[in-house]
Amino acid sequence: MNEMKVGRYVVLTDRLYTETDEWVVLSNDNVAVIGITDYAQKKLRDIVGIELPQLQKEVKAGESVGVIESVKAAADIFSPLSGIIVEVNNKLLEHPEIINKDPYGEGWIFKLKASKLSEEKEKLLSPEKYIEKIKGG
Repeated sequence: MNEMKVGRYVVLTDRLYTETDEWVVLSNDNVAVIGITDYAQKKLRDIVGIELPQLQKEVKAGESVGVIESVKAAADIFSPLSGIIVEVNNKLLEHPEIINKDPYGEGWIFKLKASKLSEEKEKLLSPEKYIEKIKGG
């Protein structure tokens, strides 16, 4: 897994990103794995709870699909793509701190079967563009 660092934040090069600090890994069958970035989890600090997206729900790109609660704040989880929620990471309900420990791996939040991938994919940020966003923020 190739990674780039921006200060104390890690950005992986094998995925795409959003302006709202989610990451997306796309597979050949239009299923996207989605989570929050290292930058987002470090900003939130200690994550103590999560409201996962609703399974089988049809969502639009940019729609709030869940909430992450930390000792510092609550933050919406936004779907980076339109489609249907096909899987959620139920482990996070009992162990939300996994997001702090491994935001790009075990801390994935949901999987979505993308319905408008070709048109929405270009709105996602490359790792380089996401780094620019972090530096600017």
